[in-house]
Amino acid sequence: MNEDLPFLDLSDPGFSTRGPEVAAAREQSWAARTPYGLAALRWREVGMILRDRRFRQGSHNWPETVGLSGGFADFWRNSVISREGEAHQKMRALAVPALSEDYVRSLIPEFDRIARDLCLTLRDHDRCEFQSAFCEPFAGQAITTLLGMERERWPEIARDAAELGLAMGVRAPEFQDRFNAACDRLFALADSLVERVRTGDDTTSYVARLVAQFDANGDCDHSELLNVIVISIFGGVDTTRALLGLGLSLFIEAPAQWAALKADACLIPSAIEEFIRARPTTTWATREAVEDVELSGIRVEKGTVVHCLVHVSARDPQVCEDPAFDITMPRRKHFGFGGGAHHCIGHFVARTDMASALAALRKTFATVDYDGEPEWLPDSGNTGALRLPIRYEVET
Repeated sequence: MNEDLPFLDLSDPGFSTRGPEVAAAREQSWAARTPYGLAALRWREVGMILRDRRFRQGSHNWPETVGLSGGFADFWRNSVISREGEAHQKMRALAVPALSEDYVRSLIPEFDRIARDLCLTLRDHDRCEFQSAFCEPFAGQAITTLLGMERERWPEIARDAAELGLAMGVRAPEFQDRFNAACDRLFALADSLVERVRTGDDTTSYVARLVAQFDANGDCDHSELLNVIVISIFGGVDTTRALLGLGLSLFIEAPAQWAALKADACLIPSAIEEFIRARPTTTWATREAVEDVELSGIRVEKGTVVHCLVHVSARDPQVCEDPAFDITMPRRKHFGFGGGAHHCIGHFVARTDMASALAALRKTFATVDYDGEPEWLPDSGNTGALRLPIRYEVET
């Protein structure tokens, strides 16, 4: 079935969703065959699939797809990301009210303070490894703020969230011992944070708000509450850490865009959206057909997994005449945070804390460039910089 479709080897660690073979496949068809099912390549069909109830969230079977077992695999199968229907709605009902826009906006002064403090250190130098000097501590301290923890504990949170991120790439089996151990530590942390709320030592954090929702709903068990906390830590740290590095690399490669941002702070929101459109950390969103589906001339059989390549769809010529990184150009909606019933719960947190980071960085770097060769995770699955050495001139 569908043997005439182009083939993309998503299992190859050298594969890139930005590669020319992907653009060629998109020109030929909206879909391609892969070792993991189908890939959706065009903006129209990606949007349709993400909203179509004939498709369920597809990454629930990621552990089986790449051969994972242990704590992470159990966590992932039971997470809000992997559940469907009533079970999914029940867990989502905990997190969505706890992350209300009013609450997230109340954290902006602290996000701003974290970014400014890190930039004060950057000002004492003219080069750094950006991931360890800014991205990791910023993302780690932002999540400790959300969790009601001491800011100084950020290294343990950032380390374990980064370890979990290794589970989402095509080389995941190589790192299984590491991310299973990190998963166990994060569940122990989540349990201790809930206990702080129960004893009255925390009444205002995201965890406290989750526990209040948990108690009000009364139909979730303790393990589900812990799972929501852990997935929030994982998504919160990994997304912000990776996307800030990816975004800065885009600015380095398009210095006129950095000059535009420095000239106009109002471009910060569009810059964040352009990061996600041009080089997202999550390069595909996965769905699985729960019945046979006929879509734009292609039959998708029940049980087929479809990987919606969000980066590729955002650069589809049907909706994007000029795919170059440009924070000043109006764009059609991207799908970097998914869509439909599984639209990312933490999208507003990610957009908010990254805005604080960019606001501080644009006042710190007059110019910025690579200081050596960056080291990247594979450019598929969940991607980002392992090392991002930069040199810069400090804004006076």
